[in-house]
Amino acid sequence: MFAKAFRVKSNTAIKGSDRRKLRADVTTAFPTLGTDQVSELVPGKEELNIVKLYAYKGDAVTVYVSGGNPILFELEKNLYPTVYTLWSYPDLLPTFTTWPLVLEKLVGGADLMLPGLVMPPAGLPQVQKGDLCAISLVGNRAPVAIGVAAMSTAEMLTSGLKGRGFSVLHTYQDHLCPEGRQLDIKKSSYKKLSKFLQQMQQEQIIQVKELSKGVESIVAVDWKHPRITSFVIPEPSPTSQTIQEGSREQPYHPPDIKPLYCVPASMTLLFQESGHKKGSFLEGSEVRTIIINYAKKNDLVDADNKNLVKLDPILCDCILEKNEQHTVMKLTWDSLLTRCLEKLQPAYQVTFPGQEPIVKKGKICPIDITLAQRASNKKVTVVRNLEAYGLDPYSVAAILQQRCQASTTVTSAPGAKDSLQVQIQGNQVHHLGWLLLEEYQLPRKHIQGLEKAPKPGKKK
Repeated sequence: MFAKAFRVKSNTAIKGSDRRKLRADVTTAFPTLGTDQVSELVPGKEELNIVKLYAYKGDAVTVYVSGGNPILFELEKNLYPTVYTLWSYPDLLPTFTTWPLVLEKLVGGADLMLPGLVMPPAGLPQVQKGDLCAISLVGNRAPVAIGVAAMSTAEMLTSGLKGRGFSVLHTYQDHLCPEGRQLDIKKSSYKKLSKFLQQMQQEQIIQVKELSKGVESIVAVDWKHPRITSFVIPEPSPTSQTIQEGSREQPYHPPDIKPLYCVPASMTLLFQESGHKKGSFLEGSEVRTIIINYAKKNDLVDADNKNLVKLDPILCDCILEKNEQHTVMKLTWDSLLTRCLEKLQPAYQVTFPGQEPIVKKGKICPIDITLAQRASNKKVTVVRNLEAYGLDPYSVAAILQQRCQASTTVTSAPGAKDSLQVQIQGNQVHHLGWLLLEEYQLPRKHIQGLEKAPKPGKKK
């Protein structure tokens, strides 16, 4: 909504009666806020303005600005918090998590698609279609966007996390943000702006240039500086805020991964008698039962040798190659079932503890561990595809950094959309294998590259 510049119609100070009405509206819209919190959000005496504007698509929006910060906006008589408000009250809305790379797309006006969601160990928050939700990034609980759920949580899981998940209304860094938060230097330890700028420049966070005598301007900001990237909202302490059970850190439990088979168009005639159509998902045991029942029902079991199955026209079209159509008349049960499974499309089902199963086509990519050479011939360990198993790359990087006593970085995985990789200095395959196999209890068959661990007696 605020991805492009808007037009301001009016900006006026709020009246006493309107201030009281706004408090009542906030209490109704967000019942989890206590009286003190409502009074803090909508202060009694501090400056509070009503800004009426037209968004770039023509929507009439009312924005409430307190102390220079947009705290709420109203659209079609519905009240919404801004990201600034959610930074103070991060548990106000059910929060879904996505990857840092997705933020740029959201700021540009895109909606959040379900493939971009991160599945936490405790599962997705339970919401209904039309519910207001917050969106945060992996590694930082501060919300960066606000949107409306396009479907319920149950529907999201049923869809296999495909399609549009949230209609995004407002994001951090959109055009509503410049109207927002200001730094009051007088209330900081620097007291003067010049001292603050000087310190930030010494730390190489910003570059300051004197454009004219007495006039300094910030000409560059290092947004990748650790002081900026590591900034997070501190977790609330038990004494200042009630800790909700659902918001506590949950221990990791590996998902149950089951191989499936999907019926392609070329196999529909074989499976339609059992009530399955194109796109149906089946387990291997179900496929076996269907084939056995089909052969017996159509009297295809060889009378002289029960281990052979005669091929009718449907079986011939479904499982034989073109050059076999007139030469292969019978197959053993094992050969028939093997060929049938090979003609079906691979798929898999992932079930996280306490959650509905998620079904996807294709084969699940294993966690991939590789070794690479970097500058000065230094060896690094790179691990990819953690997200598919519900693992947060940033959390894994933090654990490995502490245990290996080595630097770690999280970057975009080359050639993989919205996927991240963790890089650890040195050959840390042994530590990584212990973490994945022993602590996270992931099956070895879903991890490739463990053989790259350094051999005993060899230098890493």
